[in-house]
Amino acid sequence: MAGMDPVTIIIWVVSFVVVTVAVTGLSGRVGWSAPVALVVVGAAVSFIPGVPQLAVQPDLILYGILPPLLYAAAIRTSFTDVRARRDGILLLSVGLVAFTVVAVGLTAWIAVPMITLSAAFAFGAVVAPTDAVAVTAIAGRVNLPRRLVTVLEGESLLNDATALVALNAAIAAIISTASGGPGTVTPGDVILEFAIAVIVGVGMGLVVGFVVGFIRRRLHSAVLDASLSLVVPYVAFIPAQELHGSGVLAVVVAGLYLGFRSPVIQTAQARIAEALNWRTIQYLLENAVFLFIGLSVASILGSAVEIGIGFWDVVLISVVLLFAVFASRFVWMMLTTSIYRFGPARLRERGWSYRTGVAVSFAGIRGVVTLAAVFLLPDQTPGRALLQLLALVVVVGTLVQGAFLPLVIRRLRLPAPDYSQETTEKHMLLAEAQTAGLRQLEEQLDDSVDQRVVDRLRANAQFLSDALDNPAPEEAEPLPRSYNRLRRDMIAAEREAILQARKEGRYQERAVRAALARIDVEETELDVGRPRPTE
Repeated sequence: MAGMDPVTIIIWVVSFVVVTVAVTGLSGRVGWSAPVALVVVGAAVSFIPGVPQLAVQPDLILYGILPPLLYAAAIRTSFTDVRARRDGILLLSVGLVAFTVVAVGLTAWIAVPMITLSAAFAFGAVVAPTDAVAVTAIAGRVNLPRRLVTVLEGESLLNDATALVALNAAIAAIISTASGGPGTVTPGDVILEFAIAVIVGVGMGLVVGFVVGFIRRRLHSAVLDASLSLVVPYVAFIPAQELHGSGVLAVVVAGLYLGFRSPVIQTAQARIAEALNWRTIQYLLENAVFLFIGLSVASILGSAVEIGIGFWDVVLISVVLLFAVFASRFVWMMLTTSIYRFGPARLRERGWSYRTGVAVSFAGIRGVVTLAAVFLLPDQTPGRALLQLLALVVVVGTLVQGAFLPLVIRRLRLPAPDYSQETTEKHMLLAEAQTAGLRQLEEQLDDSVDQRVVDRLRANAQFLSDALDNPAPEEAEPLPRSYNRLRRDMIAAEREAILQARKEGRYQERAVRAALARIDVEETELDVGRPRPTE
């Protein structure tokens, strides 16, 4: 969009957002895969005369788009679950990435005649990491088992760090070869760089998380708190990168830490505001990314026209490399599943079934990180334009594969999350909390408190405990569920009455807004833990 006047740029940006929201909404209504639909629409639009040609700017993606996307996913990811599944996550985010770099790299070296071994390994590093945005978007459409979701989210949050270290090593070898050097990087160099990336990244993430948490404890404004959260991903990412660490790890660690500590360092209003802000940001960015991938198709194909390889040769190479990407993940999952199932007792206790392994292998979706990474390859990389085209093929191919994940899950008959059990546990936990609240109430009672206030507080606090101690008959609706259902209907009527009063002009607008906010908070509380349809 270089050379455009500001008004034209704003018009294109607004159009970009409108198309993203419209395509995503339509896809959800008709049951299509939104990521695939956005890529297809973007690709079609990219060939329309007059539409600006979008050239991928890797630094813009890595420094501008990736940090907020990682942070939005990290603050909603359970630190407790990640810690419990850390062995499986590390096997995928480190072991699988290394295996893919080697397997796909060797395949590319054999299949693509014009590239060197270092360029082939660079391509392997480019396509090795799954994309947190793509995995979240695809996985959100199906009721995957909680354990599987935790492993996939943890993998996609952490594997970028491993892949980028491998990519940097391969780029160093490419530059060395181009300048007449040996063109090799020793395993020791890679291990050292990986160690520095992890130590600096984790350290920076913890420092940022601690400092932001310290500040949040002293903020009493939800607006200031939510505004502060908007800069956290960049404050973590940029310094970590400048210190030769992993900005990805810094953002993820900061997000996990702040998400885990939010109940004790933020006010309730700040938590609600932050959750809504990041949910909106994540929704817009993660879907806009797929449209952006589609819009870059014309530019990438235009650069690849001058490759000098025949069309069918490119098709054959694409099929071979796609198969290598799929096969490497499948083979790794089957190997690790076998180790878990037939290894030592400690591993067998933490293992997963072959059906779960197949499901995980189908969730190896690549996204904008792969597209940005391939444009980091230096100009002296042999076959650079072809590698960019092949990276795009891998992204689109894995997105199409991911679109079949719901069908695979149904065929494998993996157990869906037990929402009933989760709801029961939520009510039991609330009952325990309310018991503590009642105990605190009794300690504070004195003659200055009106008995009607005390009766109201006791009645509200004792409801869940009574419902659990004296449950409804087996054939009747559980009391908490019945309460929630009827209370939602009451809230709908209350909101309608408030809006009618506003329409009649009987109250000031500040009073109307305050009343609406009050019942919105209660409705939000009723919906906590309730399964939501995909946006």
